[in-house]
Amino acid sequence: MDDSLLQIRRGDRFAFGRNWNSFVDLVDEGRIHSAAASLRTALGVEDLGGRTFLDVGCGSGLFSLAAHRLGARVHSFDFDAEAVRSALRLRRAFAPDAAWTIEQGSILDDGYRARLGTYDLVYAWGVLHHTGAMWRAFDAAVELVAPGGLLYVALYNDQGRQSRMWTAVKRRYNRSGAVVRGALVVGSSAYVYRAWPLFAVRRLLTGGSRPAAARARGMSRRHDMLDWVGGYPFEVSRPEQVIARAHAHDLSLLHLKTCGGGLGCNEYVLRRPGGSAGGQERAEPADDLAHLGGTRAQLSQGHPR
Repeated sequence: MDDSLLQIRRGDRFAFGRNWNSFVDLVDEGRIHSAAASLRTALGVEDLGGRTFLDVGCGSGLFSLAAHRLGARVHSFDFDAEAVRSALRLRRAFAPDAAWTIEQGSILDDGYRARLGTYDLVYAWGVLHHTGAMWRAFDAAVELVAPGGLLYVALYNDQGRQSRMWTAVKRRYNRSGAVVRGALVVGSSAYVYRAWPLFAVRRLLTGGSRPAAARARGMSRRHDMLDWVGGYPFEVSRPEQVIARAHAHDLSLLHLKTCGGGLGCNEYVLRRPGGSAGGQERAEPADDLAHLGGTRAQLSQGHPR
Protein backbone atom coordinates (compact mmCIF):
# COMPACT_ATOMS: atom_id res chain seq x y z
CA MET A 1 0.00 0.00 0.00
CA ASP A 2 1.13 3.57 -0.73
CA ASP A 3 2.99 5.16 2.23
CA SER A 4 0.81 8.27 2.22
CA LEU A 5 -2.36 6.16 2.35
CA LEU A 6 -0.99 4.09 5.23
CA GLN A 7 -0.27 7.26 7.22
CA ILE A 8 -3.75 8.60 6.49
CA ARG A 9 -5.39 5.36 7.65
CA ARG A 10 -3.35 5.40 10.87
CA GLY A 11 -4.48 8.96 11.56
CA ASP A 12 -0.91 10.25 11.30
CA ARG A 13 -1.52 12.34 8.19
CA PHE A 14 -4.27 14.44 6.65
CA ALA A 15 -5.68 13.37 3.28
CA PHE A 16 -4.20 16.39 1.49
CA GLY A 17 -4.60 14.82 -1.94
CA ARG A 18 -8.28 14.05 -1.44
CA ASN A 19 -8.91 17.67 -0.50
CA TRP A 20 -7.02 19.04 -3.53
CA ASN A 21 -8.67 16.54 -5.87
CA SER A 22 -11.98 18.07 -4.84
CA PHE A 23 -10.55 21.57 -5.35
CA VAL A 24 -9.58 20.76 -8.97
CA ASP A 25 -13.31 20.72 -9.82
CA LEU A 26 -13.37 24.47 -9.06
CA VAL A 27 -10.34 25.52 -11.09
CA ASP A 28 -11.12 27.89 -13.95
CA GLU A 29 -9.30 30.58 -15.90
CA GLY A 30 -9.96 33.14 -13.18
CA ARG A 31 -8.23 31.03 -10.52
CA ILE A 32 -5.32 30.29 -12.85
CA HIS A 33 -4.93 34.01 -13.52
CA SER A 34 -4.92 34.78 -9.78
CA ALA A 35 -2.30 32.09 -9.12
CA ALA A 36 -0.07 33.41 -11.90
CA ALA A 37 -0.48 36.98 -10.64
CA SER A 38 0.65 35.93 -7.15
CA LEU A 39 3.81 34.40 -8.63
CA ARG A 40 4.57 37.53 -10.64
CA THR A 41 4.05 39.75 -7.60
CA ALA A 42 6.26 37.77 -5.22
CA LEU A 43 9.02 37.20 -7.77
CA GLY A 44 8.90 40.70 -9.25
CA VAL A 45 8.81 39.36 -12.83
CA GLU A 46 6.38 39.47 -15.73
CA ASP A 47 7.05 35.93 -16.93
CA LEU A 48 9.18 32.83 -16.35
CA GLY A 49 10.20 32.25 -19.94
CA GLY A 50 13.29 30.07 -20.24
CA ARG A 51 13.22 29.11 -16.55
CA THR A 52 12.90 25.70 -14.96
CA PHE A 53 10.34 25.42 -12.15
CA LEU A 54 10.15 22.69 -9.49
CA ASP A 55 6.87 22.43 -7.56
CA VAL A 56 7.61 20.63 -4.28
CA GLY A 57 4.41 19.09 -2.91
CA CYS A 58 2.36 20.26 -5.87
CA GLY A 59 -1.06 19.45 -4.37
CA SER A 60 -3.72 20.32 -6.94
CA GLY A 61 -1.07 21.43 -9.43
CA LEU A 62 -2.56 24.94 -9.72
CA PHE A 63 0.76 26.73 -9.29
CA SER A 64 2.56 24.35 -11.60
CA LEU A 65 -0.05 25.26 -14.20
CA ALA A 66 0.41 28.96 -13.41
CA ALA A 67 4.19 28.64 -13.85
CA HIS A 68 3.63 26.88 -17.17
CA ARG A 69 1.34 29.71 -18.30
CA LEU A 70 4.16 32.13 -17.41
CA GLY A 71 6.55 30.24 -19.69
CA ALA A 72 8.44 27.90 -17.35
CA ARG A 73 9.40 24.28 -17.95
CA VAL A 74 7.75 22.59 -14.98
CA HIS A 75 8.39 19.48 -12.90
CA SER A 76 5.92 18.67 -10.11
CA PHE A 77 5.94 16.02 -7.42
CA ASP A 78 3.99 15.16 -4.31
CA PHE A 79 4.24 12.52 -1.60
CA ASP A 80 0.48 11.94 -1.76
CA ALA A 81 -0.58 9.74 -4.68
CA GLU A 82 -4.02 11.36 -4.88
CA ALA A 83 -2.43 14.79 -5.12
CA VAL A 84 -0.44 13.51 -8.09
CA ARG A 85 -3.69 12.36 -9.70
CA SER A 86 -5.15 15.83 -9.03
CA ALA A 87 -2.28 17.54 -10.84
CA LEU A 88 -2.60 15.09 -13.73
CA ARG A 89 -6.31 15.93 -13.99
CA LEU A 90 -5.49 19.62 -14.09
CA ARG A 91 -2.85 19.15 -16.77
CA ARG A 92 -5.25 17.12 -18.94
CA ALA A 93 -7.91 19.81 -18.61
CA PHE A 94 -5.81 22.94 -19.16
CA ALA A 95 -2.39 22.04 -20.58
CA PRO A 96 -2.38 18.61 -22.23
CA ASP A 97 0.66 19.38 -24.39
CA ALA A 98 2.65 21.29 -21.78
CA ALA A 99 6.34 20.82 -20.98
CA TRP A 100 5.23 19.75 -17.52
CA THR A 101 6.11 16.46 -15.83
CA ILE A 102 4.29 15.15 -12.74
CA GLU A 103 5.27 12.25 -10.49
CA GLN A 104 5.08 10.89 -6.97
CA GLY A 105 8.04 11.57 -4.71
CA SER A 106 9.15 12.93 -1.36
CA ILE A 107 11.40 15.90 -0.60
CA LEU A 108 12.79 13.78 2.26
CA ASP A 109 13.80 10.89 -0.03
CA ASP A 110 17.53 11.34 -0.69
CA GLY A 111 17.53 8.94 -3.63
CA TYR A 112 14.59 10.60 -5.33
CA ARG A 113 16.00 14.06 -4.74
CA ALA A 114 19.37 13.10 -6.22
CA ARG A 115 17.65 12.30 -9.52
CA LEU A 116 15.96 15.69 -9.77
CA GLY A 117 18.95 17.90 -10.45
CA THR A 118 18.60 21.64 -9.85
CA TYR A 119 16.10 24.27 -10.95
CA ASP A 120 15.98 28.01 -11.52
CA LEU A 121 12.96 28.29 -9.23
CA VAL A 122 12.02 25.87 -6.46
CA TYR A 123 8.50 26.47 -5.17
CA ALA A 124 7.31 25.03 -1.82
CA TRP A 125 4.32 27.04 -0.64
CA GLY A 126 2.68 25.64 2.50
CA VAL A 127 4.33 22.24 2.11
CA LEU A 128 7.51 21.75 4.13
CA HIS A 129 5.77 22.21 7.49
CA HIS A 130 3.58 19.18 6.67
CA THR A 131 6.44 16.72 6.12
CA GLY A 132 7.06 15.92 9.79
CA ALA A 133 10.66 17.13 9.39
CA MET A 134 10.34 20.78 8.37
CA TRP A 135 13.95 21.93 8.74
CA ARG A 136 15.35 18.83 7.02
CA ALA A 137 12.86 19.43 4.21
CA PHE A 138 13.95 23.09 4.01
CA ASP A 139 17.60 22.09 3.71
CA ALA A 140 16.69 19.52 1.06
CA ALA A 141 14.76 22.13 -0.95
CA VAL A 142 17.80 24.42 -0.89
CA GLU A 143 19.87 21.64 -2.50
CA LEU A 144 17.52 21.69 -5.50
CA VAL A 145 18.05 25.39 -6.25
CA ALA A 146 20.48 26.06 -9.10
CA PRO A 147 23.26 28.61 -8.57
CA GLY A 148 21.67 32.02 -9.09
CA GLY A 149 18.22 30.45 -8.64
CA LEU A 150 15.36 31.19 -6.27
CA LEU A 151 13.63 29.32 -3.45
CA TYR A 152 10.05 30.50 -2.92
CA VAL A 153 8.80 29.00 0.33
CA ALA A 154 5.90 29.63 2.73
CA LEU A 155 5.86 28.28 6.28
CA TYR A 156 3.28 28.50 9.06
CA ASN A 157 3.85 31.28 11.54
CA ASP A 158 4.75 30.31 15.12
CA GLN A 159 2.06 31.69 17.44
CA GLY A 160 3.37 29.99 20.56
CA ARG A 161 0.51 28.65 22.70
CA GLN A 162 -2.02 29.02 19.88
CA SER A 163 0.14 26.91 17.57
CA ARG A 164 0.24 24.17 20.21
CA MET A 165 -3.55 24.35 20.43
CA TRP A 166 -3.87 23.96 16.67
CA THR A 167 -1.50 20.99 16.73
CA ALA A 168 -3.87 19.26 19.16
CA VAL A 169 -6.89 20.13 16.98
CA LYS A 170 -5.22 18.71 13.88
CA ARG A 171 -4.14 15.53 15.64
CA ARG A 172 -7.66 15.01 16.99
CA TYR A 173 -9.20 15.64 13.55
CA ASN A 174 -7.13 12.94 11.87
CA ARG A 175 -7.80 10.37 14.60
CA SER A 176 -11.57 10.92 14.76
CA GLY A 177 -14.67 9.97 12.84
CA ALA A 178 -16.84 12.09 10.59
CA VAL A 179 -18.97 13.64 13.36
CA VAL A 180 -16.02 14.92 15.40
CA ARG A 181 -14.25 16.12 12.25
CA GLY A 182 -17.30 18.09 11.20
CA ALA A 183 -17.57 19.67 14.64
CA LEU A 184 -13.90 20.64 14.58
CA VAL A 185 -14.26 22.30 11.18
CA VAL A 186 -17.35 24.26 12.27
CA GLY A 187 -15.78 25.33 15.57
CA SER A 188 -12.47 26.26 13.95
CA SER A 189 -14.22 28.28 11.24
CA ALA A 190 -16.17 30.19 13.87
CA TYR A 191 -12.92 30.94 15.71
CA VAL A 192 -10.86 31.93 12.67
CA TYR A 193 -13.56 34.19 11.22
CA ARG A 194 -14.93 35.46 14.54
CA ALA A 195 -14.27 39.11 13.60
CA TRP A 196 -16.30 38.99 10.39
CA PRO A 197 -19.65 40.00 11.99
CA LEU A 198 -17.97 43.12 13.40
CA PHE A 199 -16.66 44.05 9.97
CA ALA A 200 -20.13 43.51 8.47
CA VAL A 201 -21.76 45.73 11.11
CA ARG A 202 -19.15 48.44 10.58
CA ARG A 203 -19.77 48.42 6.82
CA LEU A 204 -23.51 48.62 7.47
CA LEU A 205 -23.16 51.57 9.87
CA THR A 206 -20.80 53.45 7.56
CA GLY A 207 -22.86 52.76 4.45
CA GLY A 208 -20.13 50.64 2.90
CA SER A 209 -21.10 48.26 0.15
CA ARG A 210 -17.76 46.84 -0.90
CA PRO A 211 -18.17 43.39 -2.52
CA ALA A 212 -16.39 40.43 -1.00
CA ALA A 213 -12.82 40.09 -2.24
CA ALA A 214 -11.81 37.06 -4.30
CA ARG A 215 -9.80 34.40 -2.45
CA ALA A 216 -6.08 35.16 -2.63
CA ARG A 217 -3.89 33.05 -4.94
CA GLY A 218 -6.94 31.58 -6.69
CA MET A 219 -7.69 29.30 -3.76
CA SER A 220 -10.96 28.15 -2.15
CA ARG A 221 -11.94 29.22 1.36
CA ARG A 222 -13.66 25.90 2.08
CA HIS A 223 -10.74 23.77 0.91
CA ASP A 224 -8.24 26.02 2.67
CA MET A 225 -10.18 25.63 5.93
CA LEU A 226 -10.22 21.84 5.63
CA ASP A 227 -6.49 21.93 4.93
CA TRP A 228 -5.96 24.18 7.95
CA VAL A 229 -8.03 22.15 10.44
CA GLY A 230 -6.83 18.75 9.25
CA GLY A 231 -3.33 19.62 8.03
CA TYR A 232 -1.14 17.23 10.00
CA PRO A 233 1.86 16.78 10.43
CA PHE A 234 2.17 20.42 11.46
CA GLU A 235 5.20 22.53 12.34
CA VAL A 236 5.70 26.27 12.69
CA SER A 237 8.52 28.79 12.51
CA ARG A 238 9.33 32.43 13.15
CA PRO A 239 10.68 34.68 10.39
CA GLU A 240 13.98 35.17 12.21
CA GLN A 241 14.49 31.39 12.34
CA VAL A 242 13.87 30.99 8.62
CA ILE A 243 16.11 33.91 7.71
CA ALA A 244 18.90 32.58 9.93
CA ARG A 245 18.57 29.16 8.29
CA ALA A 246 18.67 30.78 4.86
CA HIS A 247 21.79 32.77 5.76
CA ALA A 248 23.46 29.54 6.92
CA HIS A 249 23.00 28.32 3.34
CA ASP A 250 24.32 31.64 1.99
CA LEU A 251 20.89 32.53 0.63
CA SER A 252 19.85 36.18 0.42
CA LEU A 253 16.34 37.38 1.19
CA LEU A 254 14.60 39.10 -1.73
CA HIS A 255 10.99 39.10 -0.57
CA LEU A 256 9.24 38.66 2.79
CA LYS A 257 5.50 38.73 3.31
CA THR A 258 4.32 37.95 6.84
CA CYS A 259 0.89 37.27 8.29
CA GLY A 260 1.32 40.14 10.73
CA GLY A 261 2.21 37.85 13.63
CA GLY A 262 -1.11 36.04 13.36
CA LEU A 263 -2.45 32.81 11.95
CA GLY A 264 -1.21 31.78 8.52
CA CYS A 265 1.93 31.50 6.43
CA ASN A 266 4.95 33.75 6.18
CA GLU A 267 6.38 33.64 2.66
CA TYR A 268 9.96 34.12 1.56
CA VAL A 269 11.79 34.41 -1.74
CA LEU A 270 15.44 33.52 -1.27
CA ARG A 271 18.27 33.70 -3.80
CA ARG A 272 21.18 31.31 -4.07
CA PRO A 273 24.48 32.91 -5.13
CA GLY A 274 26.09 32.06 -8.48
CA GLY A 275 25.00 32.15 -12.06
CA SER A 276 24.98 28.76 -13.77
CA ALA A 277 24.69 25.10 -12.81
CA GLY A 278 25.80 21.80 -14.25
CA GLY A 279 27.51 23.41 -17.23
CA GLN A 280 24.15 24.66 -18.50
CA GLU A 281 23.56 28.39 -18.90
CA ARG A 282 20.52 29.49 -16.95
CA ALA A 283 18.42 32.63 -16.79
CA GLU A 284 19.60 34.97 -14.05
CA PRO A 285 16.71 35.70 -11.65
CA ALA A 286 18.68 38.52 -10.03
CA ASP A 287 18.47 40.52 -13.28
CA ASP A 288 14.68 40.62 -13.02
CA LEU A 289 14.78 41.31 -9.30
CA ALA A 290 17.48 43.98 -9.34
CA HIS A 291 14.89 46.70 -8.80
CA LEU A 292 14.21 45.33 -5.34
CA GLY A 293 17.44 46.79 -4.03
CA GLY A 294 17.90 44.06 -1.45
CA THR A 295 14.99 42.99 0.75
CA ARG A 296 11.40 43.87 0.01
CA ALA A 297 9.29 43.36 3.13
CA GLN A 298 5.53 43.32 3.07
CA LEU A 299 3.27 42.94 6.09
CA SER A 300 -0.28 41.77 5.63
CA GLN A 301 -2.92 39.82 7.49
CA GLY A 302 -2.63 36.25 6.35
CA HIS A 303 -4.99 33.35 5.73
CA PRO A 304 -4.83 29.81 7.09
CA ARG A 305 -3.39 28.60 3.79
